[in-house]
Amino acid sequence: MAPAQDLATALAEAIGARPAAQPSGAVHGGSINRCVRWESEGGTLFVKLGAAASLDMFEAEAEGLAELGRAAAIRVPTVRGSGLCGDTAFLALEWIEFGSGSARSETLLGERLAQLHRVTAPCFGWHRDNTIGATPQPNAWMDDWPRFFAERRLGFQLELAARRGHGGRLVERGSRVCERVETFFDGYRPSASLLHGDLWGGNWATDASGEPLIFDPAVYYGDREADLAMTRLFGGFGRAFYSAYEHAWPLDPGAAARVSLYNLYHVLNHLNLFGGGYRAQADAMIDRLLAATG
Repeated sequence: MAPAQDLATALAEAIGARPAAQPSGAVHGGSINRCVRWESEGGTLFVKLGAAASLDMFEAEAEGLAELGRAAAIRVPTVRGSGLCGDTAFLALEWIEFGSGSARSETLLGERLAQLHRVTAPCFGWHRDNTIGATPQPNAWMDDWPRFFAERRLGFQLELAARRGHGGRLVERGSRVCERVETFFDGYRPSASLLHGDLWGGNWATDASGEPLIFDPAVYYGDREADLAMTRLFGGFGRAFYSAYEHAWPLDPGAAARVSLYNLYHVLNHLNLFGGGYRAQADAMIDRLLAATG
């Protein structure tokens, strides 16, 4: 890690304001990178720090936040700057004081997520690759959503799983799911909606005034149901959120049948990142998906 004095100099150039000589303290919650609070003449900063190789990931995150911000639907942290200092990459965001969530904030989140999803693109994907957690996420544009999801999402994760020693039955049966993805879309052709991409309960909060915000995205354009499905994977979203979203933009009647399909992507990613019990969870999901296709 670069010395704090050198980082302060690099931060000053990136944000256009003089920061303190060193951060004021560590921030808990960053599982991939070291995160710190850093005071500056331009306001308090939330700064992510990582190895030099993290710069591309940080720049993709910055572009993703900018893409979400342009939609003017849900608040996201403002990007203040990013860069490289010796062997250390950094991403500086505005510091946001979190408040307490409520039914009102969940209602607003549901309404505004539907508004975000109204922003669409002609094809599925994004103009650059990014990451889902620490895993590369390929986003090359395609005009066929089932094929995009089968190849760029499930297929890519299965290839990683095979390389990391999770092959055999998992990959063989997972590949069969990829071959049958199209069957989950009979009569349903989604729009290419702007997605957060990694919308679990730890990636949204409320500010001090109770307004919802989202962060740590894995942005791309895809089926809006993929964002909604992930909200159900680890919890953190209440009834008010789902009711508000459905009222703003009702889901297709067949959406429930695709929840496990979409969440298999994230479970495979967790298997590739953390191993452990995610193998059994992935196997069980694959079995259910194959059974659903006959």
